[in-house]
Amino acid sequence: MAENENQESKGVELNKFLVVNIAATIILLAVFFGVMYFTMNSMLEQKISKIQVTQEELEEGSAEADELQRGIIVDLGDFILNLCDEAQKKYLKVNVAIEVSQKEGDFPSEIEAPKSGGHGHGAAPAPVDPMEAIQKEMNQFKPAIRDAVITNLSSKTSAELSSAAGKELAKEQITNDINSILGGEREVLRVSFGQFIIQ
Repeated sequence: MAENENQESKGVELNKFLVVNIAATIILLAVFFGVMYFTMNSMLEQKISKIQVTQEELEEGSAEADELQRGIIVDLGDFILNLCDEAQKKYLKVNVAIEVSQKEGDFPSEIEAPKSGGHGHGAAPAPVDPMEAIQKEMNQFKPAIRDAVITNLSSKTSAELSSAAGKELAKEQITNDINSILGGEREVLRVSFGQFIIQ
């Protein structure tokens, strides 16, 4: 009988021990998950607020960049070139346009009307179109610019120009070449390829 009571008391103690352990584990898990929840929640709120601030800064920055980086488009026309492939002759047909920076005074806010002197000798000259004046200015550079584009693109293989990275590298090289031709008078902001066919 003493043995039965001893086993029952051990069983009761074991049950109490298990209940206490289970309760302690549940409490610890609840505390752990509570702490994790509040920690993660505060970290997420901080990150979200940083992302919102960064997004606002990006929007402001891109608006300013759009204002500052708006240039004048000069179409260089179509090019048909032999590529540098050794195994098989490949051709490239591409349309190239560049966007060059504006100068102060390119687009005057008011075109002054000529003052009449009262002598009445003929009609007043028509105001000059700013885009026409810029196109004339760029025409003096056009042969050298076209040569730079031809030299750059014809030194590439079809494999190089088939990838987006290859096209971007070619645009960057063309930009550098044209900027050296322009000699600081204007700056190339972008080079754009219109039609781009490799055969």
